[in-house]
Amino acid sequence: MLPSKRTCGAVIEKDGAVREGVPKKPKGEGCVTSSSSAEVATENNHRPPKAMDFSAANGKMQVEIDEDLHSRQLAVYGRETMRRLFASNVLVSGLQGLGVEIAKNLVLAGVKSITLHDEGNVELWDLSSNFYLSEDDVGKNRATACVQKLQELNNAVIISALTGVLSKEQLSDFQAVIFTDISLEKAIEFDDYCHNHQPSIAFIKCEIRGLFGNVFCDFGPKFTVVDVDGEEPHTGIIASISNDCPAFVSCVDDERLEFQDGDLVVFSEVQGMTELNDGKPRKVASARPYSFVLEEDTTGFGAYSRGGIVTQVKQPKVIQFKPLRDALKDPGDFLLSDFSKFDRPALLHVAFQALDSFRQDFGHFPMVGSEEDAEKLIDLAFKINENLGNIGQLKSTVAAAAAAAINPRLHMEALQNRASPETENVFDDTFWESLDVVINALDNVTARMYMDGRCLYFQKPLLESGTLGTKCNTQMVVPHFTENYGASRDPPERQAPMCTVHSFPHNIDHCLTWARSEFEGMLEKTPNEANKFLTDPGEYVGAMKAAGDAQARDLLERVIECLDKDRCDTFEDCVSWARLRFEDYFANRIKQLTFTFPEDAVTSTGSSFWSAPKRFPRPLQFSTCDPSHVDFIMSASILRAETFGIPIPDWANNPKKLVDAINKVVVTEFEPKKGVKIVTDEKATNLSTASTDDAAVINELVAKLEECAKRLPPGYHLNPIQFEKDDDTNFHMEFIAGLANMRARNYGIPEVDKLKAKFIAGRIIPAIATSTAMATGLVCLELYKVIAGGHKLENYRNTFANLALPLFSMAEPVAPKVIKHQDLSWTVWDRWIIKGNITLRELLQWLKNRGLNAYSISHGTSLLYNSMFLRHKDRLDRKIVELAQDVSKLEVPSYRRHLDVVVACEDDEDNDVDIPLISIYFR
Repeated sequence: MLPSKRTCGAVIEKDGAVREGVPKKPKGEGCVTSSSSAEVATENNHRPPKAMDFSAANGKMQVEIDEDLHSRQLAVYGRETMRRLFASNVLVSGLQGLGVEIAKNLVLAGVKSITLHDEGNVELWDLSSNFYLSEDDVGKNRATACVQKLQELNNAVIISALTGVLSKEQLSDFQAVIFTDISLEKAIEFDDYCHNHQPSIAFIKCEIRGLFGNVFCDFGPKFTVVDVDGEEPHTGIIASISNDCPAFVSCVDDERLEFQDGDLVVFSEVQGMTELNDGKPRKVASARPYSFVLEEDTTGFGAYSRGGIVTQVKQPKVIQFKPLRDALKDPGDFLLSDFSKFDRPALLHVAFQALDSFRQDFGHFPMVGSEEDAEKLIDLAFKINENLGNIGQLKSTVAAAAAAAINPRLHMEALQNRASPETENVFDDTFWESLDVVINALDNVTARMYMDGRCLYFQKPLLESGTLGTKCNTQMVVPHFTENYGASRDPPERQAPMCTVHSFPHNIDHCLTWARSEFEGMLEKTPNEANKFLTDPGEYVGAMKAAGDAQARDLLERVIECLDKDRCDTFEDCVSWARLRFEDYFANRIKQLTFTFPEDAVTSTGSSFWSAPKRFPRPLQFSTCDPSHVDFIMSASILRAETFGIPIPDWANNPKKLVDAINKVVVTEFEPKKGVKIVTDEKATNLSTASTDDAAVINELVAKLEECAKRLPPGYHLNPIQFEKDDDTNFHMEFIAGLANMRARNYGIPEVDKLKAKFIAGRIIPAIATSTAMATGLVCLELYKVIAGGHKLENYRNTFANLALPLFSMAEPVAPKVIKHQDLSWTVWDRWIIKGNITLRELLQWLKNRGLNAYSISHGTSLLYNSMFLRHKDRLDRKIVELAQDVSKLEVPSYRRHLDVVVACEDDEDNDVDIPLISIYFR
């Protein structure tokens, strides 16, 4: 449940009125009252909290947003949309399954108020789709019965109920109205009112009938879409610009350009041709992967010399929505989702109108199995066609409790163990063999790949899904019918070279990646290493000497620095450390870098060393007059004190008193050194350079460390800090944002606020309830097919959707690759099972009988047999299980009844044959 930001409650009275949840009509502009003594007026003059025009939310009346609480949603919508959302009053009419699902998503989104409307009472069948109702609610009004449980989701949203007949004049109190159970005749009347209202009221009509549904939207005659796709503006780093008409712009091949012909772009940081830095949008033509033509005459501009960023300018789009009465007759282009059913949307358009006519004419929907009703419905459909002319506790525990509240007869077991190779004693063979289907709801590829491997091994159906902001996808993995999840994967995200992150950043992502790395190195990894030494010095020293490489040398240097030179005993020591760290990071290192590679440095080919995408850096001059400098010292000092277990004084958060402590720190003048090596190779994976005398240096460092340990008090240890992005009081994000922004300032890179830094450094996955709800529905549809059984490959569907566009794409899953050998055939789903405690010779013969000559047999990482090794012939008459235990030095767990071996085979013509995994069931 979300913490309360606006005081409100919801109490249902016997007469159906809602008290306390809805304040009285405000006495003044922007005034909302809510108290236990405030009684809601009767239904006829019901009002939601005073409506706020969208422009008000964008102008004078700014809505405060808790950015830490709503960070995932902010990552999708942005601040401006969130402000409008928080200022919106919404009506949801029809509180059956669809209506309450919409209301739930709006409550979680955090609109200002939701008014629930339904004239009907709860019937027993309502419980099958409205999970906020119980048997105790039967006979109560649907809207009032839902208020309390919806309110529990988010106390910041004001929720009220209407139970009487709705008039079109009441719609003027809302910015958006949603109808889920309304006749077409009434919908047309309400939509006409909303369409012509000033300003327009967003009208949405939607309904579901079994497996089918439809949505109609009318946001008025002139609705402006500020962002047409929800993606970040594309950018490029400029390499050259010609003095031509039109001008030709080429960009560095660091990353492909995503511009399209007709896009508008702006330029910044261009040197030489500074006329382009005026912020004026210019049109792109002839867009290519690394270049484009600029529709601008630059013949009179200065000659381009270096640098520059080109950024896409997103253009707003004005959409003219049709009223419902016009859209019924002329629906235009339908949004196609399943490309194997091109005619389905038009057919459903007619079918839904026929259902509405049937319900109005006969007072009910067609009866199941009634041929007479079916004929009547078809006749209505034909007539319509002729007239037309043609979504604090452990998640598993909370989820299980919530599901049990919805359906007490559902049997569930909430497990908290991570499914991984380490927990296969919990999720053993018996567990997996007992399953009928697996449904994934994971947030990383590693976990998905492991679950895919288990499902593949035990031949269990897997329903895979995922969301990313407004996007969602589902994938069906059915044994022997479809390829497995791991058969096709997205290419890995491109990682910036290590030298770019550490010495040559050219965007804020590089700065934040470096900042996160420094945080973990200083505050988590180094203290952990120090504790390893302090816990068992002999074992730690032995391990370092045994390693004897550059990495061991670096670890020792960091531990010595932490426990000796940089050790802190008082908070003043922490302030001094932070101030000197600032000088090292943002002044000294930059001075050394520019001394080694001055601004006019050239490469071995004679080109400029600092050519794009590299940015020439400038050292920072620390100033207590700069709040960002002081904030950095504050966060760094507090975290350093926490690492060393030093009490944090009250004045640590007082900038003036902190400045007094900072001014006492002595900072020595830095002199760059000659011969310093700075890694510039983009293929380098480690900044440490090995040397021939690493072992000797390590021995010296070990002696220093042991001497340092003698000066430490007994039981001394450090407190490693693990990064936690969602605690707004721990100074983690303040420190990382400070590190990143100071580094960005060094390199002339635009800085970001704490929220943006949190998105990138915290690797936050954007999430909203609506795309999650859609993925859930799509997975459940496929689940029904799996449980029912008997379906063909073409009956299943994989889906991708992007609600921002909107885009819905369905396709049949891909069949697995079939491998054939003689009269045998198999796929990735097959596993050959041999029962009995057989010998190695017996396995070789079993394969020989199938025309396969095994030349290598292994178990895990242990080689059991290879035909090239003569000594392996002595193993032929040994039991495979005993041989595997002897070679691998591992016992087969008691919960495992079989042993897996991987066999490399050839056919009689010496062609390699990729055979399935072989499982030997010896118990």
